[in-house]
Amino acid sequence: MTISQRQEIKQTQSLVMTPQLQQAIKLLQLTNIEINEFVGQEIERNPLLELADPSKPERGDGKIEEVQNNIISEKMDTATLASKDDLPDSNDEPLDINYNEYLEENGVNSNSSSYEQSSSWGTQSSKVNHIDYSDSLEQVIEDKINLTDHLLEQLNADISDPGERLIGYNIIHMLDSAGYFKSDISTVSEIIGCDESKTFEVLEKLKKFDPVGVFARDLSECLTLQLKEKNRFDPIIERLIENLDLLAKHDEKALLQKCGVSLEELIEMVEEIKSLNPKPGDLYNTDVAQTVVPDVFIKKSNDFNWSVELNTDTLPKVLVNRKYSSLVNNKNSSDIDRIYINEQLNSANWLVKSLEQRAQTILKVATEIVKQQNEFFSNGIKYLKPLTLKDIAEKIEMHESTVSRVTSNKYIESPRGVFQMKYFFTTSITTSHGDSSLSSETVKVRIKELIDNEEPDDILSDDKIVEILIKEDIDIARRTIAKYRESLRIPSSVIRRRQKKPYIR
Repeated sequence: MTISQRQEIKQTQSLVMTPQLQQAIKLLQLTNIEINEFVGQEIERNPLLELADPSKPERGDGKIEEVQNNIISEKMDTATLASKDDLPDSNDEPLDINYNEYLEENGVNSNSSSYEQSSSWGTQSSKVNHIDYSDSLEQVIEDKINLTDHLLEQLNADISDPGERLIGYNIIHMLDSAGYFKSDISTVSEIIGCDESKTFEVLEKLKKFDPVGVFARDLSECLTLQLKEKNRFDPIIERLIENLDLLAKHDEKALLQKCGVSLEELIEMVEEIKSLNPKPGDLYNTDVAQTVVPDVFIKKSNDFNWSVELNTDTLPKVLVNRKYSSLVNNKNSSDIDRIYINEQLNSANWLVKSLEQRAQTILKVATEIVKQQNEFFSNGIKYLKPLTLKDIAEKIEMHESTVSRVTSNKYIESPRGVFQMKYFFTTSITTSHGDSSLSSETVKVRIKELIDNEEPDDILSDDKIVEILIKEDIDIARRTIAKYRESLRIPSSVIRRRQKKPYIR
């Protein structure tokens, strides 16, 4: 057998992951806020892209066209897209088929996890009268000084010695968010180049600053500083402070023995401790929680079907400036200019199509979730069905990874509250009859109900909860009860028994 080299031509079919397809897939998992940031960057890069001016709904020159779906309260299958002139050539494959086939062929998976459209199932949808979220993205935050600035003001006013100010400055910047100083004094002394005794002296001065309790090394010292400020620190309450671990365990018998007081006196001291602030630095914490802005609204329509609509208030209205394009594409323009403008036009059109496809895909997934969880939205948590990404993917004929990306960091606002889309995907629990239609979230809610309603003298163990659920036809193991309880941050029956003792309130 002779081994030799030769050339041959072979024709094969394959799906290439183009930059445009990568962009389309990336847009699927972005939140509305991230979409705004992304579009802003594209507008800076592409001279043909513009944002619509809300105060000018129409453009007089007729050369700038809004390239987004502006159909409101229509069925999704009758919703129209942007003008054909605004989109890429008609021989391009539909975007959803492109990335769906790519994911199918290449086995891509995701760990993750606009546009005025709406959809209804059962009947024609009416527009949802929802809250205007356009202003909620920029909440007006009260001007509030932070802890560091508040302490530095006191440092400059109360300490005049430059060396002590330098030490105090470094200590202040070593505090944690709660106001505790947990670093070593030796570390500060080494940075400044001074004796540890001098650093300790400055630290003691700083402990007199407002709010009372800052610069403490631990919880015991923090509470002690506050009690001294109230002139309530005496040897008896000092013994209570020294035994905070027993207080946390609700060990009344040991506390009475350690403190040498009556039950009434112990209760009074415990109430005194509860009135203190264990994290004084939080008074000046300026961190503001991120406002959850829903991506989809659902509402009960007049004929008792659900109406599903995208939240368009937080999405950019993208325009393509064709007047600028036509000016460059004239006889006097160079080939380089025309090539550049055509590239930018194609890029702008593809972005518009990607955003449009993202909107349709989110709406399609959300509509199917509402269909599957109809009983939940109508009757509550006890009717939440087990659901997987695969279930939705099969119904809407898309890849499972596409559904995963769509539901990442997306929220649905409903009459029952605002829920993350991922919330509706839960595992199933088998009933005594072999039925697997019970959601794990439903079981968690039932466990919480049982524990919330337990009597102080009849605390339910995990084994007891198993017995109760079995009587309710829920077949569940004790270890599963413990896992669910821990996920709900509910302590064990031993700790709950101590916490619910009536004598230390």
